[in-house]
Amino acid sequence: MEKNIIVTTGIYDVIKDHVRRKKVTKAEEDRLLAELKNAKQVRRRELPDTAVTVNRRVTILDHSNQEKKEYIFVPTTRVKLKKNKHSILSDMALATVGYCVGDTIEWPFRTGKKKIEIVKVEPFEQL
Repeated sequence: MEKNIIVTTGIYDVIKDHVRRKKVTKAEEDRLLAELKNAKQVRRRELPDTAVTVNRRVTILDHSNQEKKEYIFVPTTRVKLKKNKHSILSDMALATVGYCVGDTIEWPFRTGKKKIEIVKVEPFEQL
């Protein structure tokens, strides 16, 4: 594990419930539970601007192919894939939530282990 993640209590609870409902693979479950065990829980206003969370636009570099991709992580009720709005419970969001710009993560995705890096995080306001 690279470092302790920083999440709001709300995001912590949502992820914990998602894992409890067995919506993730065994490898993801093990990793998420370990991260949540050591997570630093903060109030929304105390969350660093550079941290991945809900309502943030996140640019991620996949080290396996050197491709950068942008994701907008939103609540599960606001998902619109055609507009690049992904659930905060999507595979990529779960892999990166709580990490900050500059962090590199090795994650057990369903398609295999990948090394990814958080390049940019910026606010995304719902209209």
